[in-house]
Amino acid sequence: MNLIPCSFETHGNSILNIFNDAILNTTALYEYQPRSIKDIERWFSDKQAHQFPIIGAINETGELMGFASYGRFRPYPAFNTTVEHSIYVDKPFRGQGVAKTLLLELIKQANDNQVHVMIGAIDAENIASIHLHEQLDFTLTGRLPQVGYKFERWLDLVFYQKQLN
Repeated sequence: MNLIPCSFETHGNSILNIFNDAILNTTALYEYQPRSIKDIERWFSDKQAHQFPIIGAINETGELMGFASYGRFRPYPAFNTTVEHSIYVDKPFRGQGVAKTLLLELIKQANDNQVHVMIGAIDAENIASIHLHEQLDFTLTGRLPQVGYKFERWLDLVFYQKQLN
């Protein structure tokens, strides 16, 4: 597995497919409608405008296995050193350490960019993501009961936080 910076031109369609699988089949995203390629283009543009990384994990054939990024936690100056991150792994590559590799690199880049706090907002039933964050010394800092509704049930959102150097 190799880590690379992603670009819209090279990885936009793969990222769109990974996002849409998460939207349609999981509670990783509290969205109902699939995203369009224009949505992904805007997403890339926003990340680039704020100099936020989009890290991809590719296999030996160059296939995108997953990606990770972070962005603004809240749009106010007092939060400029706090980011909210996300990690998505394509279904065939789950359970192979892709998410951990991506999150470790994201933490490294956040440290290099003087980020003070990283926050993960995770569906409370996403045990794999919760375990990963706890393994990397993120701390549970909050639970918001029944703030989402998807797949005919209420969803709880948990926040995991890591203070960086």
